[in-house]
Amino acid sequence: MRKYEKTTAPSASVGADAGQSSFTNNNDSVSDSCAERNLSDEEMEAICRRMQRMADSSYLNTMSLDELLNNVYMSKSAVVDGLLSSGVYILAGAPKIGKSFLVAQIAFYVSTGQKLWNYAVHQGTVLYLALEDDQHRLQQRISRMFGVDGTRHLHFATSAGQVGKGLDEQLENFVREHENTKLIIVDTLQKVREMVSDTYSYASDYEVIGKLKAFADKHDICVLIVHHTRKQPAGDSFEMISGTTGLLGCADGALLMQKEKRTDGCATLEVVGRDQPDQRLHLVKDQEHLLWELDHAESELWKQPPDPVLESVSKIVSPENPEWEGSPTELAAALKTDMAVNRLTKHLNVNASRLLEEHRVRYENKTRHTGRRIRLTYMAVETAEYEAIE
Repeated sequence: MRKYEKTTAPSASVGADAGQSSFTNNNDSVSDSCAERNLSDEEMEAICRRMQRMADSSYLNTMSLDELLNNVYMSKSAVVDGLLSSGVYILAGAPKIGKSFLVAQIAFYVSTGQKLWNYAVHQGTVLYLALEDDQHRLQQRISRMFGVDGTRHLHFATSAGQVGKGLDEQLENFVREHENTKLIIVDTLQKVREMVSDTYSYASDYEVIGKLKAFADKHDICVLIVHHTRKQPAGDSFEMISGTTGLLGCADGALLMQKEKRTDGCATLEVVGRDQPDQRLHLVKDQEHLLWELDHAESELWKQPPDPVLESVSKIVSPENPEWEGSPTELAAALKTDMAVNRLTKHLNVNASRLLEEHRVRYENKTRHTGRRIRLTYMAVETAEYEAIE
């Protein structure tokens, strides 16, 4: 699903309150422009002050908690619910432990929309940079895993440029040609980073992940990077990831794959991330098809309890009446709620992503000449999740 643009209620983000802006020569025209918007004196003053200071680098661009809550920010798009979202993730493990089979499995399931174990998948195009393989090995592996039923949404490459030396343009061109791209797998990190010395520093590790993260965030896709672990044990298992902590520090999440013995047919997969709960999964390998199956998870994913406000809002629109628009006061009246109007809009601002994901209702809160307007739109599954799929 393509991430929706941020929609805002009146924003009055300002810098420090003291001092004069160097942008004072446009004061009159800015004030006239603000007056035309029919806002309150306080909102006009805050907006005009911000506009005046935008060109002055000596002011820190800040916002109050009220201003933060008056904005709508859509959460990162999920690729595999509970496991992968847009951003950069690292899958690390010892060499030849089965990482490539796991990412091939993830790639196929995302490209076809099939569930991965107990996790829902959001279908989209996948690019798999299998940089340690050749096409014959890929063909043999994939056909053994999934048979010979193909999909046009899964693409492979066995060679690519390096980060900062060609790969950036290659990925940009691929995404431009495949607008529904959800996932790009880089197997392995070492193949796409420039070797500057025998060892890498925290800064260089952070930089290479940072460049891939900037690309992922720009296009709202997931970049999953396969990497190795070192042999030395560590107090925190994720400290076994080869390189410095700059890799994990910059990434949005990581998956660590381990076996007690290399000959074991089972493995553990530990999962950590910025916006997701820590997990430990126990996997068993189907030796015939080379697929990793979920044996059990050590803990169940926490699920948010139902939100009565979101459930009430979702009933205002439907496939038969797909759109509603009105003021916050009119929405409160339609919901027949005792919740204060200002509190209601802030609650919906914070939970806009949840309203979309759970109830298929897109929420927008914008300021127009006539004041603040709220729009609710019922999103069919095909539109909300698969709008760009060929």
